[in-house]
Amino acid sequence: MKLALMISALCIASLGVAGCSSSVTQPDEYSGFLKDYSRLKEAKSPSGVEVMRWIDPKLDVKKYRSVYIEPTQFYPQPQPTAKIPQSTLSGLTRYYDQALQRELSKSLPLANGPGPGVIVVRAAITAVSSKTEGLKPYEIIPVALVAAAVSTASGIRDQETTLATEAVFLDGSSDAVLAQVVRKGTGKPLENDTQVMQANDVKGVIDGWASDLHQSYLKLKAN
Repeated sequence: MKLALMISALCIASLGVAGCSSSVTQPDEYSGFLKDYSRLKEAKSPSGVEVMRWIDPKLDVKKYRSVYIEPTQFYPQPQPTAKIPQSTLSGLTRYYDQALQRELSKSLPLANGPGPGVIVVRAAITAVSSKTEGLKPYEIIPVALVAAAVSTASGIRDQETTLATEAVFLDGSSDAVLAQVVRKGTGKPLENDTQVMQANDVKGVIDGWASDLHQSYLKLKAN
């Protein structure tokens, strides 16, 4: 019993760093942005992060000569709040666009629209929910601030910033699905429940997503 209590306490104490719940997006957290979730399988991204992913086994990325990145969207569309204002929401989608363009343009020219030989990237920032027993999020919107106990002895609680995405990759000519991925990540903790979240708090998460997409492309091209 004492061992179980110690493990539980350690888990709660470490939530602000890594989290004891699964880092993989669960089916009840899917937003509905993707048309089909049934083919998703658990996999590891190039950086070693667990994700839910599907890649067409017949995909030949070498036949694609450019990439078109659609403007990132929220799904579902959130309403700004005092904790997460419109400036933060706009900053998140804008930065996601910039990160994708920066990383994917390292290997493929950016196209102005869909077409033959073009990979279309359609990404969204999607809803997440708290799986922390006894601790509830005070914002249930696509960017959720999840309460995480960091120091139960002192009564201080940091606010963990969690971001989730779903993305689909399409053939620019036929609109056929080439691949899709669902994942989430944890950004910088906020000091308390009154601190306003900024886009900067999760830029590292978005950078990781974009980098992994580019590395996945390189890996597929090398096969």
